[in-house]
Amino acid sequence: MLKYLNGYSAALQAQATVLIESQQLGNYLDKKYSINAVTHGVRTDRALYDFVQTIKDQSLKSAPAIAKIQFDNTMHVVTNALGTHTAISRVQGNKLKAKREIRIASVFKEAPEPFLKMIVAHELAHLKIRDHDKAFYQLCCYIEPNYHQYEFDLRLWLTHL
Repeated sequence: MLKYLNGYSAALQAQATVLIESQQLGNYLDKKYSINAVTHGVRTDRALYDFVQTIKDQSLKSAPAIAKIQFDNTMHVVTNALGTHTAISRVQGNKLKAKREIRIASVFKEAPEPFLKMIVAHELAHLKIRDHDKAFYQLCCYIEPNYHQYEFDLRLWLTHL
């Protein structure tokens, strides 16, 4: 029931369980994020590209360019990730070029905008830092100051779904 909250404390899991059992989790999230309303206009790959580039230009100006940014209909949040960052190496002449791609699960088309910002911050942080270490999460918080709260609430939202 709480598979998305496994890494959190027993106290937070207990609070989530109370909200779920009393059928108030949806109300809690709706008050906080208006989950029952359309919260952003990022519905196409082009709109996602512009959205990500804007955030990248504001917070990671020196990061490598991103060749492709798109929603991925095949990415399932239960079995895979919420987003992926890949670097595809290709030989061009006598040079090896790395093209970077970001794919975001299509579920974020319907998610509140803060959750989309959180996953974008996460994937952009991978442009600089590969591992999920302390420096990585500090960079996530630099890109999106409310990163940790949005991540927790996203997990609640996924549980609600």
